[in-house]
Amino acid sequence: MTKILIVEDNSELGELLARRLKRRGHVVLLAAEPAEAIAGAKASRPDVILLESQLRGDARWATAQALKFDELTREIPVIGLLANNAQEARALARQNGCDALHPKPIDFNHLLRQIDAATRPDDAAEAT
Repeated sequence: MTKILIVEDNSELGELLARRLKRRGHVVLLAAEPAEAIAGAKASRPDVILLESQLRGDARWATAQALKFDELTREIPVIGLLANNAQEARALARQNGCDALHPKPIDFNHLLRQIDAATRPDDAAEAT
């Protein structure tokens, strides 16, 4: 059972993704704001974080950086959910702390494989 923190400011999309992941047996936590995401990650220690790339302004990168620079959360894999899948956006996401990237619209089966790869790196292919 994998514990997943979804950081998504669109409540409908966050709830939809959470329901689908819960049906697969995952424990899911939701955060809509960067501060809530950082506090939630520190308190609950999820196995993986799904981080929306379109959080208001530069909050997404500040959130990813804060997670990667904090001793309590730096080892938690972050999968960036990218609305803009251009090479430049992918590079920026990686530079700012995303361990793996997933383009939108979400391909749920591919995302599940990425979650497995992020949480079991010895057993799965690289999550990109």
